[in-house]
Amino acid sequence: MKMFIADAFTEKHFGGNPAGIALLKADEPFPSDDFMQQMAAELKHSETAFIHPEGGGTFSLRYFTPAGEVDLCGHATIAAFTVLKDEGLLESHESTALTKAGRLKIFTDDHLILMSMAKAADIRKFDLSSPEDAKAVDSFYQSFGLTKEAMPNDLLPQIVSTGLPDILLPVRDKSLLDTLKPDFDKITEISRSLNVVGFHVFSLGNKPDITADCRNFAPLYAINEEAATGTSNGALTWYLYEKGIIEPGMTNTFLQGEAMGRPSKIMSKVTEQGDILIGGNAVILFRGELE
Repeated sequence: MKMFIADAFTEKHFGGNPAGIALLKADEPFPSDDFMQQMAAELKHSETAFIHPEGGGTFSLRYFTPAGEVDLCGHATIAAFTVLKDEGLLESHESTALTKAGRLKIFTDDHLILMSMAKAADIRKFDLSSPEDAKAVDSFYQSFGLTKEAMPNDLLPQIVSTGLPDILLPVRDKSLLDTLKPDFDKITEISRSLNVVGFHVFSLGNKPDITADCRNFAPLYAINEEAATGTSNGALTWYLYEKGIIEPGMTNTFLQGEAMGRPSKIMSKVTEQGDILIGGNAVILFRGELE
């Protein structure tokens, strides 16, 4: 089993979001779930992707955090296909990833890797005229040391999934985003009760080439904050597309990880058919062989 560490959604070492990558041989089955989780805990990155080549440009991927398995991880997928490209295992510019979140198309060229996301799903919209929903929204902002006044007038929190469900939490501006005070116990409690991975907090970009600035929190899965999250920004792409802020064919840019000292750039597109593509670059930091 070959092992790698790669920084995803960046063009420089020590930027973006690092992921562990385990590359199996075609005749080497996936290890046991316990082994893969222990390996993820040993590597100590937010996610480790295990890749099994199936032939014909198709690869099975499983993803483990130090706390357990997740169905999909965007940055680990970008890192995984960077490794596959570097190892000369991609037969063409289009490949297929088989994940527990579904079958994904992966598009690679010399400068960018794009992955199709699972079909977008609006899991839950919140109505402030409902006392239950209003109380829930209050608790969302309180979990980050904010009041509901931090919410933009025209944007409400919403649970969206493009493979993994997240609470998308809008704030008025980047200054609020930069000064969040997350209560990880409260965030964990809310995430568990609403069956989501965590919170993706964002403010709309104040520059023409920036769609949104983002921060992501998933303490339920032992990830207090993550520097780059493909699935969450896929969900955010759909959310902004529904609001008319994003149009089909546009290249969208999300900045994340600045508060962690690991600046990341995540790109997205919405096709004319309403499909979401998430992409970016990755650089391999380390490679080795598991004893």
